[in-house]
Amino acid sequence: MEPVSFHRGFYTVDVRYFYKVTADAFVGAARPVEVCGLCVFDKRVILFGSEGSAKVFSSDLSVDGLDEQNLRKTNLPTAVVEVVDPIVLNMKLVDVCECHPCDCCLSEIPPCICSCFGSDLCFGGDGKRIYVTLGQFSIIRLERDSQLLMPVYDYCLPEKECACGGCGEEDPCEIFRHVKFPVNEFFPPNGPAPDNCRELKGCHC
Repeated sequence: MEPVSFHRGFYTVDVRYFYKVTADAFVGAARPVEVCGLCVFDKRVILFGSEGSAKVFSSDLSVDGLDEQNLRKTNLPTAVVEVVDPIVLNMKLVDVCECHPCDCCLSEIPPCICSCFGSDLCFGGDGKRIYVTLGQFSIIRLERDSQLLMPVYDYCLPEKECACGGCGEEDPCEIFRHVKFPVNEFFPPNGPAPDNCRELKGCHC
């Protein structure tokens, strides 16, 4: 994440996606052989994250030392990416030649990504190469800590006793049977609840 020089409060977010793709390779009538490969996709977005240059200090410091995690922390926004599993749209097998050079270098791939494969990744010009087209849904946003002013009230204690008359004579189970089950309290609202559903009206005290 880098600030945009000509637009104050805007930031460029560079995201690199790494995909581990598994495919079955058929050679003649033999049994398929499982092959694994790596797909890389880069995306850049410009988002508004407001301004802020204050230094942030926290009590979460290591004893007798500098906390590397909080050493350079400021109140700048933090980039967050949410993704779902990609969708395979197309796949083709091509011969390796000068018209299809390798788009990525082995030095640009982090070691943690290379460790996800059982063997070393092959970037040579031998054999064939599989090109995979993936569809990716993602949400990229900027987050920052912000101070909010909230009204605070003291505890309110009742000063009078409730004189409800003959309310003690009513059956609490009978009252509870007439209360509808609060579906929206447990799940996001998805339209009105059905009135003929016994599970929503049923109650057993």
